[in-house]
Amino acid sequence: MANNNDNKVLNVPHLRFPEFTEEWEEHALAEYLDFKNGLNPDVKRIGRGLPFISVMDILADGTINYDSIRGKVEATEREIENFSVEKGDILFQRSSETLEDVGRANVYMDNRTAVYGGFVIRGRKIGDYNPLFFKYLLSTPLARKRTCRMGAGAQHFNIGQDGLSKISLCFPLMEEQNKIARLLSLIDERIATQNKIIDKLQSLIKGLRVCCMQRNGSDNVYLSEIAQIYQPQTISSAELTEDGFLVYGANGIIGKYKDYNHKTEQICITCRGNTCGMVNYTKPMSWITGNAMVINTDKYQDKVYKKYLYHYLSAYNFNSIISGSGQPQIVRTPLEKLKITLPTISEQKQKAMILDKIQDKIEINHNVLNLYILQKQYLLRQMFI
Repeated sequence: MANNNDNKVLNVPHLRFPEFTEEWEEHALAEYLDFKNGLNPDVKRIGRGLPFISVMDILADGTINYDSIRGKVEATEREIENFSVEKGDILFQRSSETLEDVGRANVYMDNRTAVYGGFVIRGRKIGDYNPLFFKYLLSTPLARKRTCRMGAGAQHFNIGQDGLSKISLCFPLMEEQNKIARLLSLIDERIATQNKIIDKLQSLIKGLRVCCMQRNGSDNVYLSEIAQIYQPQTISSAELTEDGFLVYGANGIIGKYKDYNHKTEQICITCRGNTCGMVNYTKPMSWITGNAMVINTDKYQDKVYKKYLYHYLSAYNFNSIISGSGQPQIVRTPLEKLKITLPTISEQKQKAMILDKIQDKIEINHNVLNLYILQKQYLLRQMFI
């Protein structure tokens, strides 16, 4: 890679392949794409027929392909003629509840016939470009900034064909487009592979955790017999600090605080909000807020191994004890009555050790995934103008 940080005059990116020296040229999207709004069919026609591209397909990872499209619609021959997509067409999200998501784009990379919906704007290919390069270009910080600037609305933000047509971005020659697209697509393939590895490990640990719950010949005890169950004191978000001890709330780690209320590691279950029932295993010397229920086994170490119970509860479906019409919540009494399958301490430790190793492997692979994502974000900032 060649570094162009010292180049103050030429219209070139900071980072590029060394064989390329030509300047990039700025063009309006209208020079490459012909825009058209999508099909708005009757509800009765949705659910069968041709693949029907929606906003969800645009926001999904990877490119849009015939087999990956979620929806279907019955379309007439005229509708297929007017609202079909071809390989290389760019699809834009027309409407969004948040400004930062308006105009997000993806590319159709299949030769088979599909149609697109009314919340989507199609950019039909009329210029010469690499479709994958175009997709990556539209996701760069500058492209997103210029696209969001064209968004308008109060409750919902919208972008139209005219707004998209006026967006100007810089393009290199086709050979450089091809090479950039190839590099970034290889990183995307590695990210997809990494996600599959994580999914398989998560499926494995989930299955093994369920086996723990179904163990025959073990004692069944109430959770209240092996743990103290309580909600600690809550602190407000205004009290959080940049440094200090980790704070666990409804969404896992939510910040730091000057003090801690638990010296040892603890199992805590989110007991309020949309993440109700999520199980966390805290770090030592942490503050746990009142949005989580602590399952403290420190006084019952002769009966239960804490990590075993953590894995056991991680497999538990708490839906049956979640209450509340407005905000979901879990209260202490039904938790106390949960039946726990409890083998001997030595067997608990053995099972926990196996599950811990898989958990560690999941975390390592998550870290690798995050590195690939950061690498891609860096290249999107540096290899484009």
